Amino acid sequence: MDEISVKITSPNSDAITVGDNRPLLLIAGPCALESYELCARVAEKMAEICERLGLSYVFKASFDKANRTSLSSYRGPGLEEGLGALAKIRSQIGVPVVSDIHDFTQAKAAGEVLDIIQIPAFLCRQTDLLKAAAETGKPVSIKKGQFVSPWDMKNAVDKVRGGGGRNVMLVERGASFGYNNLVVDMRSLPVMRSFGCPVIFDATHSVQLPGGAGGSSGGQREFIEPLTKGAVAAGIDGLFMEVHPQPDKALCDGPNSLALDAVEQLLEKVVRIRNAVA
Repeated sequence: MDEISVKITSPNSDAITVGDNRPLLLIAGPCALESYELCARVAEKMAEICERLGLSYVFKASFDKANRTSLSSYRGPGLEEGLGALAKIRSQIGVPVVSDIHDFTQAKAAGEVLDIIQIPAFLCRQTDLLKAAAETGKPVSIKKGQFVSPWDMKNAVDKVRGGGGRNVMLVERGASFGYNNLVVDMRSLPVMRSFGCPVIFDATHSVQLPGGAGGSSGGQREFIEPLTKGAVAAGIDGLFMEVHPQPDKALCDGPNSLALDAVEQLLEKVVRIRNAVA
């Protein structure tokens, strides 16, 4: 197999290559954009930790969460304001940024700001969305749907590649296991990597309980660490984590988010595991 790699370029930071024999990538930030100040605090702290540990870092937050459980749930500031905040983080903090798009009409504007276009798990089969993401020329990170087998994700990869996108990453975030529950099948990691794509493990959405709190999703953040350790030992190219200074007060996905002050200790363990299995 040819070398597996994806190159991420950003005007305000050094280029990042994700894949074979490359530093582990960490994609992390709050689920939804709340305030610029909060996001900047997370981005600065995460960039500092990753630099010390030799990890690559990309800041993540959603400008619009169109798939929230309830109509009254917080969705984010929206396309224009949200992309403005992400552009400011990219320029002032000096880190690449990623957010998700939920409609093909958002792709062009998002591609002018974002360094990676993320496809939400629920939309991983949406052909027009995948093609529009590919046409931006930016790397595309596709979350595996909770309802999709790992081998079926090759079809999503082919849609992006068919639209001209060469840089594709796949994200494992668990599979539906009965009602309001997810389970992670570690076999999916090498299966999806066999498509020639770097594979990212979503450590926090994998412990989500979709719709498990009635009007919102619940979560079991106590299982973030063991699942993360298992995925790193199995062999991955990056981690995705939703991180918040006060997860219990987060406006989105708090129950399955990791506290900002707990990240460094976990990542130190991650680095030791990856070095041991390399």
